[in-house]
Amino acid sequence: MGVGIGIFIFSGIIAFAWYVSRMAERNDEETLSDVGLAIVEFSRAFPNEAIRSLHATADGKSVFVRLHDNRAGFMRSMRNHYACHIIEPGQVQVSPLDSGHGFHVNFLGAPQHNGDYLFAKPAEAAEVSLWLLGNYIAPDDIEVVDSRMDKASS
Repeated sequence: MGVGIGIFIFSGIIAFAWYVSRMAERNDEETLSDVGLAIVEFSRAFPNEAIRSLHATADGKSVFVRLHDNRAGFMRSMRNHYACHIIEPGQVQVSPLDSGHGFHVNFLGAPQHNGDYLFAKPAEAAEVSLWLLGNYIAPDDIEVVDSRMDKASS
């Protein structure tokens, strides 16, 4: 009977160790690439801002946010917390990278976040760069403008 209890306790310890290691691994993998987490964290920092759209970088460590009033926001994983900023007009400089999958950003108000940001697709990098430059026009807005121009020319 003593051997059976020993095996049972040993099995319990092994199962507990396996569970703890899986939970630790899961926490290490958690990044901002989880869209839900990005929305929650940005909403905590700026509860009065409505998020219209967002794109995460390819590594999942940064997220660029398009707000309801066409301004842009930025989130970056800083080890155990997230830095969240609203990018004010004139406070960012963007230059393209040769790969087309990203751009270099100079944040004039937060130079610690300056750097290269790469995206999974060149289209995402292009869209985010337009958000940052303040020139974004949604595809729905383009159709409205085109239909107005067609009516005006008739």
